[in-house]
Amino acid sequence: MMKSLTKNKRVKPADKKGLKQTAMPLGVINYSMIALGVLVIAGSYAGMYLEKEVNGFFSLFIAPFALVSAYVGIAFAVLYRRKSAESNRNRSNK
Repeated sequence: MMKSLTKNKRVKPADKKGLKQTAMPLGVINYSMIALGVLVIAGSYAGMYLEKEVNGFFSLFIAPFALVSAYVGIAFAVLYRRKSAESNRNRSNK
């Protein structure tokens, strides 16, 4: 008979004392930019839905630019990091 590949070992929960506190990867400005991008995307799709025309002005000229800029803005918001005060001090000392 074939043995089970996984062994039933009990895993102890991690001690809270041993855990390191890490800073959140995204800040308030990042989440604000992401929220703004999501609102623009929702507004663009809502505007196209309300217009109900494939060849309408909003669907052809406004929504594509708004959607692309919102998606690019969200990507930028995820990648954006504020310059630290330490790096600014190092630049001013040079």
